Amino acid sequence: MQKLFVLCSIFMLAFSLNAQKLDQKIDSLILSKFKEADGPGGIFMVAQKGKPVYQKAFGMANLELDAKLNTNSVFQIGSMTKQFTAIAVLMLEEQGKLKVSDPISKYIPSYPNGNNITIHNLLTHTSGIRDFTKMKTLQDIAQKEMTPEQMVNFFKNEPVDLAPGEKFEYNNSGYVILGYIIEIVSGETYEDFIKKNIFDKVEMINSYYATDRKIIKNRAYGYHKKDYGYVNKTVINFSVPFASGSLMSTLDDMLKWQNALNENLLLTSKGETKAFTKYQLNYGKEIEYGYGWHLKNINGIATREHGGSIFGFKSMAVYIPSEDIYVLGFSNCDCNSPTQLVKDIAKLSLENMTVK
Repeated sequence: MQKLFVLCSIFMLAFSLNAQKLDQKIDSLILSKFKEADGPGGIFMVAQKGKPVYQKAFGMANLELDAKLNTNSVFQIGSMTKQFTAIAVLMLEEQGKLKVSDPISKYIPSYPNGNNITIHNLLTHTSGIRDFTKMKTLQDIAQKEMTPEQMVNFFKNEPVDLAPGEKFEYNNSGYVILGYIIEIVSGETYEDFIKKNIFDKVEMINSYYATDRKIIKNRAYGYHKKDYGYVNKTVINFSVPFASGSLMSTLDDMLKWQNALNENLLLTSKGETKAFTKYQLNYGKEIEYGYGWHLKNINGIATREHGGSIFGFKSMAVYIPSEDIYVLGFSNCDCNSPTQLVKDIAKLSLENMTVK
């Protein structure tokens, strides 16, 4: 018995030392990118088996008020919003209210070539339609309050880039259309649908449809970096990115989101499989994208990834299903992208952590 106790003690000590070394390695990676303690920064999390094993904040949440970031800071997550939009569409499909094989003309009859563009094409970025973020006239509406219909009308008559299903071309317009379809089918606003059916259900109590007017506790403020120093982020009306990039969240809430997906709290396993399947183009080539997630790998081990970028903020998350490792990073200056950093931390975590 005493020998067993000694062995257990040695094991626990070794595990603790390994965890400390991993923390130090992660710190070193982050500090190589986020060097300014008094500038905008970032917050990072590594979780395994649904629980955080690393969680730290670096830098400032508000430069004017000299307020530091903390691990509960609320960030705009940009295009990570697409995960929520995609799952919302699949929830409506399971309720029998739509099918991903439906042409978008079923819901928006006036959409050009809508008979040949499916909801599936929108979800997988294979619709071929013009991405509104590449339109020069975007600056004319960027600060205007737009209805979903007005947003769709803004880009729907633009020349198409490709035929549906011909090529994967990352496209924000498609996810704006998906948000509009969610509203048409559900009879609710996108904001209300996401809050009631996802945020409330998963208890994501610090997640929101983005706003610059509402008082949000622990809000991180966004910044740009100029030659002469930092400036406050460019103002945008969040009705413009809409369902392609207008949500806010925290590290803890995003972990709740990942755990809810793992536990099938929002969809059946069959429904979720659709989100995490690599699809094919018309001529059979496989793309590394499902519905709302890039499907990649680290050294041959499958990952689910997505980042986000919106004025003043950048985000990135990598989930490794086989090891149940989730790595997440938020930055409140678009001068500091956490994308490669989060990938490097995920690789480091994979090399140093095993499921117990």
